[in-house]
Amino acid sequence: MKIGYARVSTDTQNLDPQRHALNVAGCDVVYEDLGISGAVQARQGLTDALGQVGQGDTLIVWKLDRLGRSLADLIHLIDGIGKAGGGFVSLTEAIDTTSAGGRLLFHMMGALAEFERALIAERTVIGMEAARRRGTHVGRPRKLTAAQIDHAREMIGAGKPVAHMAELYGVDPSTLWRALRGG
Repeated sequence: MKIGYARVSTDTQNLDPQRHALNVAGCDVVYEDLGISGAVQARQGLTDALGQVGQGDTLIVWKLDRLGRSLADLIHLIDGIGKAGGGFVSLTEAIDTTSAGGRLLFHMMGALAEFERALIAERTVIGMEAARRRGTHVGRPRKLTAAQIDHAREMIGAGKPVAHMAELYGVDPSTLWRALRGG
């Protein structure tokens, strides 16, 4: 069975071009999600479409981005389709995992995406280390300035409650304690 899946991100977008392409491709049934971002994992139309895929079935989409936002999501979904005994076709990108060449192309895309993620992670770590060496704070912005911490330390030393000083600066008392300890 050929199972189609169509999705648009907003209610104002139109599913007609996708419906037409999926009908021309010979889909027996088309599941749809209207007004749902590809980043949303819980999509009823997609869940229903994937639930129909069994041995020898093919899930067909108009474009890859209709199925998922990231290549990691796409790989996960298409791997699940394969484990169910089905195939996957993206009409626009001409990817067809029911053929050996299509599987090769898709796996090459997955390998390149994994390589890109590893490079990004390496560059991020190198950049953070360089920033730390330059004395730049890495991570979440600090809630309190050095002057505020010094003032709080002085006032607490003079008897003001920590909770009062934390409220004055709009932070949680634990945040103020961490700042006073130098953390």
